Amino acid sequence: MNPSFTDIWEQFSRRIRAYIAARIANPSDVDDILQDVFLKIHVHMDDVKEEGRLGGWIYAVANNAVVDFYRRKKVVAGELPEVPAQEESAGCAACEIADGLEEMARALPPLYSQALTLVDFHGLSFAEAAAQMGISVSGAKSRVQRARGMIRDSLLRCCHFVLDRYGTIIDYYPACCCCTKERAPAKTGK
Repeated sequence: MNPSFTDIWEQFSRRIRAYIAARIANPSDVDDILQDVFLKIHVHMDDVKEEGRLGGWIYAVANNAVVDFYRRKKVVAGELPEVPAQEESAGCAACEIADGLEEMARALPPLYSQALTLVDFHGLSFAEAAAQMGISVSGAKSRVQRARGMIRDSLLRCCHFVLDRYGTIIDYYPACCCCTKERAPAKTGK
């Protein structure tokens, strides 16, 4: 059963407003963009087939609205307003995620954990890792690829990622209750 628009507003409006306010300095522009985002959500919310993807889709709509705002303003890169800094402990989103990857790798089945750790965390080549594990190079590549896939699947079940147009993680939001580490909220300038 798909949630109603009112349910979506109650669940996401504050978070989406904070997300926009972290990227846009003028509060009236933030309100305008928030209104545009929820208008698009209202018009297109039936297009989202899986309820579990709703949150990710909403953040993508908000991110696109922010990008469109700057395109309309024709702001050159050197004139972009400074994004309010997050608290010192928060760091960059990609850095926070990277901090937990080694722990996630240790939680994988031993065959995959060992291969991934040797290649991605210790910097060994596939040939060196294969020799150390006593398997073929293609076997090492296969194990590393499967391990990366397991971690990717785990991250996608657990978090919603906001990417820039180059695919770089610029923010993320826990999407389930299994996230043990609390994120520091971004400052919104209020």
